[in-house]
Amino acid sequence: MKKIKTLILLGMFPIFSLAKAFDCHSWPMNMAEVWMKNAGIVNIQSLDESKTKITLLASEKKKNGLYTQIFHFIFYDKKGRSYEVITKNEASDDECSMSSVNSYLVSKSDINY
Repeated sequence: MKKIKTLILLGMFPIFSLAKAFDCHSWPMNMAEVWMKNAGIVNIQSLDESKTKITLLASEKKKNGLYTQIFHFIFYDKKGRSYEVITKNEASDDECSMSSVNSYLVSKSDINY
């Protein structure tokens, strides 16, 4: 009986270990757009933000309530081009912009139909 209880608790362990991720994508997303504009990659006005895909790849809790967050963004412009960007920044439970944002262009592609 004790083994069954232990197995049930171990099976539930991943549920207990899941921390609720807070929504802090706007700061790195906006900074990635500005970075692409300043680098001459895209004109911000040509982006279709309604099509932007956002994925939180990692959120690691650090000291003093800070988190290192890694996001993957796929931006689309009105001409069918896509821009994949990975960002890294520090955030807290209270503030998304605890650090600058490092942006990395992964790919730029045209969609040809």
